[in-house]
Amino acid sequence: MSTDHQSLDQQTDALAGAGVEVERIYSDKLSGTSTRSERPGLAALLDYARPGDVIVVVGIDRLGRNAAEVMTTIRDLGERGIVLRSLREGIDTSNAAGRMVAGVLASLAELELELGRERRAAAREARRARGQHVGRPRALSDEQRAQVLKLHGAGESVPAIAKSFRVGRDTVYRVLRAAEAEVIE
Repeated sequence: MSTDHQSLDQQTDALAGAGVEVERIYSDKLSGTSTRSERPGLAALLDYARPGDVIVVVGIDRLGRNAAEVMTTIRDLGERGIVLRSLREGIDTSNAAGRMVAGVLASLAELELELGRERRAAAREARRARGQHVGRPRALSDEQRAQVLKLHGAGESVPAIAKSFRVGRDTVYRVLRAAEAEVIE
């Protein structure tokens, strides 16, 4: 399983090298926010697997987007009599020690994600406290936004303004809405 920014080739090669038949390699190329139900490759793998089968993954993180999802999948596989082998972590859930290690690694992965969220939130708050812009860089400078308002006030169309500034129409509409909001306040 992989995201759009990653190549599946490396993962496919690792699985094939571990003895997985190429026609039995399941994959998804979706965003990191996708849920298990939005991952047809994972769903097909879990549907295909039968008691006594061994599912081999490059890393346990491929089984879900957070520790709870990974652990649910591992537990479900165990209850169905399906063994999980993770190449990266060297986990084999056919034994108690392997199941324990899988749980610890999934919890550490969740902790790492949560700490990252907290750091990003703290950085945003620090920028706000300093009066700095938070979020994506603005497409138009203050001077350009003033020019957009001037052109629109002179009757220029939004598509023409967007084209002249090489931005999307949504950007121009945001500038216009922000100016209207300032007038109302």
